[in-house]
Amino acid sequence: MSISCRLNYYRRIFAAYLTAENSQLTFWHEVPEVNERALPGEIGEYYMLFRSKSGYAGPYDRAGVPLLNYHGALGLQYNPIAVAQYGLANYNLYKRTGASDRLERCVNAADWLVQNLEKNHRGLWVWHHHFNWEYRTVLRAPWYSALAQGQGISLLVRLSRELGRPRYLETAARAFEAFHKTVQEGGMVYVDDAGRIWLEEYIVSPPTHILNGFIWALWGVYDFFLAAADPAARDLFAEGIRTLMANLHRYDTGSWSLYDMPGTRIQNRASPYYHHLHIVQLMILSRLTGQDAFRAFADRWQAYQTIGTNRLRALAWKSAFKLLYY
Repeated sequence: MSISCRLNYYRRIFAAYLTAENSQLTFWHEVPEVNERALPGEIGEYYMLFRSKSGYAGPYDRAGVPLLNYHGALGLQYNPIAVAQYGLANYNLYKRTGASDRLERCVNAADWLVQNLEKNHRGLWVWHHHFNWEYRTVLRAPWYSALAQGQGISLLVRLSRELGRPRYLETAARAFEAFHKTVQEGGMVYVDDAGRIWLEEYIVSPPTHILNGFIWALWGVYDFFLAAADPAARDLFAEGIRTLMANLHRYDTGSWSLYDMPGTRIQNRASPYYHHLHIVQLMILSRLTGQDAFRAFADRWQAYQTIGTNRLRALAWKSAFKLLYY
């Protein structure tokens, strides 16, 4: 990363972490929770509660769609992942309360996703991020993400089922096409040397296999299968689960989990927030698949959190990684 990009990154991070100003972290860093009312095999409430995200304080645009404040040169931006999560959070509340204002918020988010699905450079329909993003190297706008693709699909299929509006399922089907293609073809799928498939949150070379993004993307694939009975979605979900089962041990340091596998000399340990998110995601995967191995990893990683020195070591490793590679 160039010196100017690195300086911009640190200015933005300083504003987000070290001041009392509202930032994108206000939206992202809630406490991850399993939604016990989300059942396997059903298009119902979403698998995580997203409790705080349903009441996001803003800012919003005139249509009621959330914007995130990234500070620095980025400023206010639409983030398709945030739009989808905001919609899913309010969908959960709508299903519990029947409140019309919660449904209206879901529809605002879903309509934005319909209106902003765009063709990428290879002609596939994706949700673009229209701002540069620092991730070791700079992701140049417009860039797309399997995480955004999966969560957009998860919201759209729920509202299609709830409201009977075909355009939501049609848009989800268009978005799913990117999961049929490899990253070399403009899609979201990376096939490793062992023939395993990965859904990449950030599409970079070499791939980094961000754990939370892969899992969230897989839930979108699972939801599309439930909504459309698409055999390709069923098979892709099964392949993704096999990849996780074969590789989860690689994310386990013996005292903490890794955020990704960037192939750098220093490992990229998860922050405390992402470590907790991994635990919740694995608990949910165990519920969805019936695989006890996911629960076993979740329990092990939860035990790591109870040892204070583990958290301190993880923070030290994370800081060193950021200083060296960002």
